[in-house]
Amino acid sequence: MLNHAKEILQTYYGYDEFRNGQSTIIEQVLSGKDTVAIMPTGGGKSICYQVPALMLPGITIVISPLISLMKDQVDALNNAGIPATFINSSISGSEMYERIQAIEAGKYKLLYLAPERLEAPSFVELIKKMNVSLIAIDEAHCISQWGHDFRPSYLSIKKFINGIQPKPVILALTATATPNVKEDICELLDIPLNHVVLTGFGRENLLFKVVKGQDRDVFIEEYIRKNSGQAGIIYAATRKEVERIYLQLKKKGISIGKYHAGMTENQRNEYQEQFLYDNISIMVATSAFGMGINKSNVRYVIHYHIPRNMEAYYQEAGRAGRDGVESECILMFAPQDVHIQKFLIDQSEMEGERKEYEYAKLRKMVSYCHTESCFQQYILDYFGEENAGECQKCGNCTDDRSQVDITKEAQMVLSCIKRMNEKFGKTFVTKVLTGSADKKIISFGFNQLTTYGIMRDRTQKDVNELIDYLTAEGYLRPTDGQYPVLMLTNLAVDVLRGEIKVLRKEKIKVKQIIEDNQLFEQLRMLRREIAEQEKVPPYIIFSDQALKEMSAKLPTTPSALLQIKGVGERKLEMYGESVLSTILSYCEQNHIDLGQNHSSVNSNELKPQEEKEKSHHATYSFLKKGMSLEQIAAQRQMTERTIEGHVMKCADEGLSIDWEQFIPTQFEPLIAEAVKEANSERLTPIKELLPDEISFFMIRAYLQKSK
Repeated sequence: MLNHAKEILQTYYGYDEFRNGQSTIIEQVLSGKDTVAIMPTGGGKSICYQVPALMLPGITIVISPLISLMKDQVDALNNAGIPATFINSSISGSEMYERIQAIEAGKYKLLYLAPERLEAPSFVELIKKMNVSLIAIDEAHCISQWGHDFRPSYLSIKKFINGIQPKPVILALTATATPNVKEDICELLDIPLNHVVLTGFGRENLLFKVVKGQDRDVFIEEYIRKNSGQAGIIYAATRKEVERIYLQLKKKGISIGKYHAGMTENQRNEYQEQFLYDNISIMVATSAFGMGINKSNVRYVIHYHIPRNMEAYYQEAGRAGRDGVESECILMFAPQDVHIQKFLIDQSEMEGERKEYEYAKLRKMVSYCHTESCFQQYILDYFGEENAGECQKCGNCTDDRSQVDITKEAQMVLSCIKRMNEKFGKTFVTKVLTGSADKKIISFGFNQLTTYGIMRDRTQKDVNELIDYLTAEGYLRPTDGQYPVLMLTNLAVDVLRGEIKVLRKEKIKVKQIIEDNQLFEQLRMLRREIAEQEKVPPYIIFSDQALKEMSAKLPTTPSALLQIKGVGERKLEMYGESVLSTILSYCEQNHIDLGQNHSSVNSNELKPQEEKEKSHHATYSFLKKGMSLEQIAAQRQMTERTIEGHVMKCADEGLSIDWEQFIPTQFEPLIAEAVKEANSERLTPIKELLPDEISFFMIRAYLQKSK
């Protein structure tokens, strides 16, 4: 049974072995045991029901909370050769009827549904007529009122299951279940506690950091520029802040989108699609964004404000690095942001007991920001994972910053606030300390204070950052309200008395997540071009992890490419020729001796490589006869993208190419201007400045022509 499952895993997904917990869950499901699977985001939950779906008779129903997630997963399944579909409010009644007919005819193995669909009796009656073997409930924590994202529609799932005969196997999956939520899921779905498979919450590829007492806007802009081209999500607590951050970064020329509940559905969908397709690299959003995002190549998640609880934080942060590549999760902490979350809890319609529960979880979140122990260990302890050791990777585990004694500067700030009777906010205090000639300062007589201008040798920005640091470390307490006033704490009094020192670590420096790799970038460009032609997000073609492995191992034969994780037979058949051509071209240009690097490859395996090298010469012959790329592709029964690859390979060999035939006259000046503005020969920055009608190949042709 498990051997057959492994064959499916290799053929469709390109992996030789199951990840931790996957085989146990699949075995339980195939043996008819209802199961709860608790696995971290990016831990491979979907394979736990997709593989059994291909082995069981009839159809597997997947209950999923968001339309975007359904479409994303169905696209990925269809791309891998697995027949799947979805039924939700985005399709018409006639489309739904056609899909149901196709399901009854046995054309699909997986059907994705929203939980709200189960509240329609007529639809449920249609489902009852199908041969349902397995029901997978994604984001199962939504069924628990103590879960961080409770959805009343999930309560109808149990009634729906009971109405299907014979009863299908149930698999409930979640990434964020505390012990009491786990028990709730089991009780509500009648699943024995000993059928729970908990693989652990740890994500080894995620690096957690907390940034305190630094200018958040400056840090984020520097971080984005340092990691240009990498996909990232910035979470903010309110729509107003999302709009402010979006406009600020947009004005700086950064490719960015936005997402919050105040936008129209079309606006949200448009930005989300641009992000999925790598047309924009950054999304700034409220927590409304991301639950249904399956994008695997998000390299960083930054929280501009503290989230309400650890479950929400870990789920949102977990959207980074779903492909297993090292990624960063950064929380920008400012004490005043805690008041925003308290306000949101206060304004909610929750009952008193539930509100107290939420306040307690918020306090845990604040403690996380102040802990000096391992961040990942703190998270795992929260979720009840015992004996979680230090990760040796997070911001605390690797913190080697030196400390500077800033007691004197701190006393200046604290003394000034005391002399201003603790009745003013950060901006006003900063102006007094730096000796501003503001009329209000003079009208209050603050220019007569001994602390007036005591820090005039520093910029207002530097003083602001110092006040932020003193607030983050508990020396100052901002009051509630829209315009918080700074108050001294008992700790501040001890500093003013000279009883304790104030030590400050150096600022956290922005680092590049992924080092530049020429071949990785070339493969990324290839992936994007293929995705553009097939109208699917690039990560569905290949994950970043697969591209990194290709860049490291340099596979040059079909059998070697099949050894790359994430490359199954289907993907080899569809994209193998283009990938191998790109890798071979890179090796030739960089004088990499394939004989030494691939000494284990036998002569039979090299034959396909030799044939591929002749293939582009055949394309060149057709090109010289005046045939278009479309005609050559049809003649040779290849994709147009493959033919374009042949043309570039011929150019690399020095064969004469008339590049003007590939660049429409009206587009050439636009491309020239974009190349100049982007100041780069990388295709993506150039493409982002051009209309959709101008393809990647036109840009490559222009760059070749201009050499």
